[in-house]
Amino acid sequence: MASASSTSAKSLFADSKSRLADRVQNNVNNIASLTRQIQRGSKTNEIIMTSARNFVAQEQTVVNSESALKKSQQMMDRMNYDHLSVVKSATAISEAVQQTAAMQR
Repeated sequence: MASASSTSAKSLFADSKSRLADRVQNNVNNIASLTRQIQRGSKTNEIIMTSARNFVAQEQTVVNSESALKKSQQMMDRMNYDHLSVVKSATAISEAVQQTAAMQR
C-alpha cells in the first residue's frame, strides 16, 4: 500500500510539475507577445524619426534667428551712436543759443 501511495504521489508531483512548467511557459509567451504588441502600438521608432526630422528642420530657423539678432545688435549699436551724436549736437545748439543770447545783451 505504501508503494501505491508513493507511486501516486510521484505521479501527482510529476503532473503538478508539468502543469506548472506549462503555465510558466505560457506566461513567458504571453509577456513576450504583450511586449511586442506594446512596441508596435507605441510607434516609438516613428515618433523618434518625426522628432529628429523636426529637430533638423528647426536648425535653419535657429540660424536665421541668430542672423537676425546680429543684425538687430548692429542696428542698435548704430542707433546708440546716432543718439549720442544727436545729444551732443543738441547740447552744442543749446550752448550756442545761450551764447547768442548773452551776446545780444
